[in-house]
Amino acid sequence: MARNIKVEELFQTPIEKQRIELVERKGIGHPDSISDGLAEAVSRALCREYISKCGAVLHHNTDETQIVAGRSSPKFGGGEILQPIYILLVGRATKEFEGVELATESVALQAARRYLKNTLVNMDLERDVIMDCKLGTGSSDLRDVFKRDRVPVANDTSFGVGHAPFSELENLVYNTERQLLTDLKSRMPAIGEDMKVMGLRDGEDITLTICSGMIGRYIDDFDSYINMTQEMQKYVEDLAFKYTERDVKVCINTGDNLKTQCVFLTVTGTSAEMGDDGSVGRGNRCNGLITPNRPMSMEATSGKNPINHIGKIYNLLSTQMARDIVKQVPEVQDVYIRLLSQIGKPIDQPLVASAQVIPKEGTSFAKVKAEAEVVMDDWLSNVTKITEMVIKGELNTF
Repeated sequence: MARNIKVEELFQTPIEKQRIELVERKGIGHPDSISDGLAEAVSRALCREYISKCGAVLHHNTDETQIVAGRSSPKFGGGEILQPIYILLVGRATKEFEGVELATESVALQAARRYLKNTLVNMDLERDVIMDCKLGTGSSDLRDVFKRDRVPVANDTSFGVGHAPFSELENLVYNTERQLLTDLKSRMPAIGEDMKVMGLRDGEDITLTICSGMIGRYIDDFDSYINMTQEMQKYVEDLAFKYTERDVKVCINTGDNLKTQCVFLTVTGTSAEMGDDGSVGRGNRCNGLITPNRPMSMEATSGKNPINHIGKIYNLLSTQMARDIVKQVPEVQDVYIRLLSQIGKPIDQPLVASAQVIPKEGTSFAKVKAEAEVVMDDWLSNVTKITEMVIKGELNTF
């Protein structure tokens, strides 16, 4: 059956030539990102358990995870958690299959604890966190949709969006958070995982505003704190040269009051210990960024089942489509993908698969159109590859 693939030329100023561009990334220790990470870790663990015990992934969604902030008393050289962070793993899961009972809550709790241990290395899981799990069972209608066809059918009428390539600012914002935590943190353990990087490009000038929770036990005093934030600033300034030739100004923890020495200090490395709650879907989109200059979907990607939940599959799929179009069709300057489903219809037959392309100057749009259609049709023909990649942990969701 022919697919409804539409490729059109977009008459719009390319992102790099727009005057103002905003890009944000919430780090992996931000309370919203922790919620995303927990939800996805639980979903992947359930997928593996279902495959092991039942031979197939069964219906589940764990995308309603909530974090309620605790209370802490951070200080230079130490500090303590006064009231634990409360985490509620909530969603829907299949708990019985052909007479076999499945330990969904136990699997979920184990996966969540493992994720926290690997992500927030300064958190004491026995003292600093209360973990609760409330997984209900799904709607019978949705379970029927889930298992009715060999090609999975959509669980919802919804859409996913993606774009490519990343702009200079998008690359810079994404890699600033990644490099600070995967590189500089190995030499400066005081850097907490709770970090927000906000990028503004105004013409040819870029400003990065970085909010980073610092860990008190690794910082002797106020002067040490100042020295560390200055070292972070210099590190990011040097890093910026890899991604742009534009002028870059770096600002670290602008909310600090240096006169009163009131600074962003934590015990565990996340603001979830004191006042900041978290929810799935309130942070980064599946490409790892929040990009108000680009089309975005409000759907949470993390924690949704990877078989037929369009809020996950079509957002991941559209992003992969866009990236492959840019790789395989070098005449494309910017591309935006939108995929729309209908509930109950096969996920390889979207109601529409739309691509809006800004071709490079002097390029034949007819050639670009034909090649983009091939990439999109190929991905839709192999749509279950997204499911396999998710279960293997090969695709990030935030």
